[in-house]
Amino acid sequence: MIPNENSMTFKKDIVIQSFSSPKEWNDWLSGNFDSNHDGIWLRIYKKNSGVKTITYEEALDEALCFGWIDSLKKTFDESSWIQKFTPRRAKSIWSKRNREKVEILIKEKRMQPNGLKEVEAAKKDGRWEKAYDSQSNMEMPKDFLIQLKKNKKAHEFFKSLNKANHFAIAWRLQTAKKPETREKRLNQLLEMMENKQKLH
Repeated sequence: MIPNENSMTFKKDIVIQSFSSPKEWNDWLSGNFDSNHDGIWLRIYKKNSGVKTITYEEALDEALCFGWIDSLKKTFDESSWIQKFTPRRAKSIWSKRNREKVEILIKEKRMQPNGLKEVEAAKKDGRWEKAYDSQSNMEMPKDFLIQLKKNKKAHEFFKSLNKANHFAIAWRLQTAKKPETREKRLNQLLEMMENKQKLH
């Protein structure tokens, strides 16, 4: 484990910690996965920093094994950033990327009981099959684009938005559980575009 100076708190006493290897992160999760409900900020150093730490991909794999997921990412300093990891919330939506990762981890027999429990729960209630695309693969729904192009003002504003906002729009539409919910969101998003309101 990286020395004590890299262990501190950040907002609401959630610990920031660095780990030099997947094993150290795995050991921490083994002792905290079911008792730490607030999660942890994982400090990850850049390759050119000269500090050896676990990579983001390694950290995510270990977290998924225990039924944890990643969320917020923030810049820490010039040589590192922090990534928040927390226990998966009940009924939380799965991404296709994490689903594919877990399928590999299952084949490698790395999944822990709590991680497998989350998988079975998702398969049972349909969340496994309804996993959403990652930002790089997410496509804007055609029906939204058709409606959008009917309103020049809304369409021009939409074209000015960055990738994060485009993803947020597509994500809201793709993750709607019911047709009526999706229709309501679609109309709300069209109205937001007309009023030049960003999601981020």
